[in-house]
This record gives sequence, structure tokens and C-alpha cells, in this order.
Amino acid sequence: MIDGRLRNLRNFSVPGAAPRAGRPAAGGALLSAPSRTPKRAAVSDPSPLLDQSGLATRVERLLEAARRAGADAADALAVRSVALSVQVRDGAVEESERAESDDFGLRVLVGRRQAVVSTNDGRDDAIEALAERAVAMARAAPEDPHAGLPEPGLLARAAPDLDLLDPHLPDVEHLEELARATEAAALAVPGVSKSGGASASAGIGGLVLASSNGFRGAYLSSRHTLSMEAIAGDGTAMERDFEYSSAPHAADLDSPEWIGRTAGERAVRRLNPRKVATHRVPVVFDARVAGSLMSHLAGAINGTVIARQTSFLKDKLGAKLFGDGVRIVDDPLRRRGLRSRPFDAEGVATATLVVVDGGVLRSWLLDCATARELGLQTTGHAQRGVSSTPAPAASNFYLEAGRLTRDQLIADIEQGFYVTDLIGSGANLVTGDYSRGAAGFWIEHGELTFPVSEVTIAGHLGEMFRTLVPADDLSFRYGVNAPSVRVEGLTVAGR
Repeated sequence: MIDGRLRNLRNFSVPGAAPRAGRPAAGGALLSAPSRTPKRAAVSDPSPLLDQSGLATRVERLLEAARRAGADAADALAVRSVALSVQVRDGAVEESERAESDDFGLRVLVGRRQAVVSTNDGRDDAIEALAERAVAMARAAPEDPHAGLPEPGLLARAAPDLDLLDPHLPDVEHLEELARATEAAALAVPGVSKSGGASASAGIGGLVLASSNGFRGAYLSSRHTLSMEAIAGDGTAMERDFEYSSAPHAADLDSPEWIGRTAGERAVRRLNPRKVATHRVPVVFDARVAGSLMSHLAGAINGTVIARQTSFLKDKLGAKLFGDGVRIVDDPLRRRGLRSRPFDAEGVATATLVVVDGGVLRSWLLDCATARELGLQTTGHAQRGVSSTPAPAASNFYLEAGRLTRDQLIADIEQGFYVTDLIGSGANLVTGDYSRGAAGFWIEHGELTFPVSEVTIAGHLGEMFRTLVPADDLSFRYGVNAPSVRVEGLTVAGR
């Protein structure tokens, strides 16, 4: 269940978990197809970062201190984060940053009263004081009838190998090289006049969780990111666009040349935009922005808002929200997924969850507390930081691909709008009202024609979901993913 480098954690697992044989589990998102960045041997030695035995020892001490202080139940969390980033503009390094931290959180329960405290001080005397303060806070807190640790039968007892850890942490020079290559590719695109900056980053994160109900678990994950912002045109006629790639393994990143070129070509295509008159037309969302609709759905079916009755979907479990062929999945077990995890923040086993099947809403996203409040069972979606109680959140959330190509979605549209960029966050999940600034291209007679900017698209999420048709161009580039989608009858508010 733990990476093989965690030498002192052989017994740090859920009771009853069988040892893994062989290779140990490594811990734990328009143009031509992107090429990948070749893997390069790391110059930095990350091996001390991969040994979580010290974190595990401190977590155990937190639990013991909580018991001595009078807690009836408790869980303790340790989070390690190491991040290195470089920002380049016009070939020069603007910013180079390295951050490292070990943070600890303790949640204690006294009856149905709970409290959470956190610290970055792992000394024994600090641990004792932290536990005593947490118990005192819990005794003074109001009762929460839904608070509590998971039932033992829900706990993860084996950890799948999700391949989340790339142990090769690049050095600053390599990140600078990647960022400069990305910027150079963007500036080489005819029409690109300036660089908005290129950045490259890499990091390793570790999590150790232990609870008084017997759970012990840990995993490691990494993240590599490369991005570029390009500016085309001059004076008041400038336009900008971007591209980025992010993956747990550096070998899975799109190449610097593809990222830079794509950002530059996108910026150039946006030059000389026109305004359009207000229309009510079909709208097609490009794949890179279509995931935002899935993010709105994930937010509206989050157990917290459902329990509070503050979602426009609060009464829609089992109702048909989408067309017959629509299937939406949350998959925390996706190999090399940006939001994959072998267990959730309460130690509950994770599993692939079909949220929408045949257009019908099948499940909320729940942690233990919201599940108890709703009279249901957790779906293993608890997340938390060291200073917060668990709360439900999506993992790798995606809309499955449809059967039509993107061009087929557009082909019969006489007048419509193809969205490539969204501005603001104007989706009201209480009412379902939707209104966002947008840019993209006008559709005429089934073809993309001139660029459009400074318009607003508006409608209601319920109607948008009902008419949504997915294309076949799904790719897993982000935490929330969708293919290009077509939605009928949105208002495009222009001049």
C-alpha cells in the first residue's frame, strides 16, 4: 500500500491488508496531436522526500496524544509538499521559486463534538500541546449528529498501483530549458508579437493518514506542468491566448514545441474579432472549455450543497437530466490521473462511480458526514486539508465521448457560436442560472468564420444539460474533462 521507499512503514496499513508482491505501488489533466516531452534523468535527488516514515511516526504520536488528552476518536493527517517553479519572459528568468513544507492536522471527537487543529511543528512537545488544545476545542463545540469516523467495513484494505509518482525531480536548469523552448516556439509563430510568459514547474506531494478506527495509509504523487501565454497584434488590437500541459509524469507532458506553437496560433486566430448582434443560437463548447460544464454539475451534486438544500438539483436524484446516450463518470482510480487517489481523506476505499448513466442522475458525491445526513452511504469522495474537516469533492470527473465528430456537431448550424474561452464564474448553482463572458468564433452554414469577443452567453444549466450532445474528441488533460459539446438555444448577448 506504500511506496517501496517507505522502508519503515511496512506495518503502516489497514488491518487485514495483504502485502504486495513484486513492484511496490508508487504513490499517489485543435491542432495536430501533441508530441510528448522525452524523459530526462533528474539532477536533484528526491529520495529523502520519498521516505514518509518520519511523517508516519508523528501521525501516530498525534493519535496517542489525542487519546491521552481525552478524545473518544481521532484521525491525524500529514501532508508533504515540495514544489519547484520557473517563470521565463523574453528569454530571461523572471522568477524561480522552491517551496517545501510538512504540515500536520488532527481531528478529534468527544462524543459528537469535533474540532480540527493544524501545525507545521512536528516536535513532541508541540504535538502534546496541539492534542490538548484540540480536545478542549471539541468539548466547547456544538454537537454535530453526523460527525464521526467511517465504519471499519468502509475502509480501504488494499491500494491499487495508480502510478502517480515520477521520482525524477528536475533541477532548475532543466525547467528553465523547458520554459525557454516553449516561449521560443510561440514567438516563432507568424503574427505573435510578444510573450506573456512561459512557466515550468514540478513537485512531489505525500500524504499519511491514520485514525483511531484502525486505518493506516500513505501515498505519494507528483505533478509536472508546462504553460505558455502568447500575445498577437499591436497596440489596442492585441489578443492573447494560452496552452498548458500537466501530468503526474514528465514523460506524459506535451512537448514544449507543441505547447508554444499552439498558444501562438490560438492568439493569432483571435486577431481582429468582431462583435455580433444578440442571438439565441446553438453554442458549441470547445473541449478545453467544455469541462467547465462538468465542473458545474459536480458542484451541484456535491453532498454538502445537497444536504443544505442549496442546489438546483437537490430533488433530481434518479431524474433524467441529459439525453439518452450521456454517461458521466468520476474515477479516482485512473492510472496517472491528475486527481487519482487510492483512498479518500477519511481512509474510505475509492471506486469508479457512474454519476450519470443513460442521461439519468444516479449518485451524489458524498463523504461520511453528508452521507449520514442524507441517510445514504459515503461514495468515498472526502477531501480535506490539514486545517479542515473532510468534505466531498470530485476526483477525475469526465463526460464520456459521443459518436459524432466536432465538425458533425457544427455541420447543420446556420448561425451559431463556437466557444474557445470563458471569462468569470457566472454559474449560480442554487438557481441553475448561467451567464459567462466568452470568446470564440462565429459559425455560419456549418463553418467557423470570424473571431468573436466581448459577448456573454446565458441560459439555464438544466436546459443546457438536457440538450447537450458530446463529440468524440475526449482527452484526459485536466482534472475535469469533456469532449466538445453542443448546447441548443443559448442567448449570445452582443451589441
